Amino acid sequence: MKNIYLIGGTMGVGKTATCRIMKYKLNNSVFLDGDWCWDMHPFQVTDETKKMVQENSCFLLNNFIKCSLYENIIFCWVMHEQHIIDYITSHINTQNCKVHAISLVCSEAALQARLIKDVEAGIRTEDIIKRSVERLPLYEKLNTIKVDVSDITPEQAADYIIRYC
Repeated sequence: MKNIYLIGGTMGVGKTATCRIMKYKLNNSVFLDGDWCWDMHPFQVTDETKKMVQENSCFLLNNFIKCSLYENIIFCWVMHEQHIIDYITSHINTQNCKVHAISLVCSEAALQARLIKDVEAGIRTEDIIKRSVERLPLYEKLNTIKVDVSDITPEQAADYIIRYC
């Protein structure tokens, strides 16, 4: 039985850092960040590009599922609406797989502190703070396991997910 970890969360919550750690802690694992499926310039969010990234993600996930070498498939993306998670799970082959749908959540203060560090380091632009904070409440509505990362490191989050989710 393969494990498929769908890790969602608002921008800056720590999805990528957590998933990179999980990749090394889990045997025979592969990691896909949904952002890699539409890394473009200029970045444009339209109905067409949203559809494309979902299709790209499912295509790659299905290829990882088909590959006999992988036991653990880790996917992260913002996934702030249930229909996004439902689309992905309905377009991948989950036969002989256990799907772990997880949302990383945190306090507004913790999120702002993380994003401010990223802005100061030149990794993100300042407008991300408002947009990311506005999405925080959306994760409480999802049919996912919530992991509060307000006061833990990405390594601690990875260990928790591996052990309990």
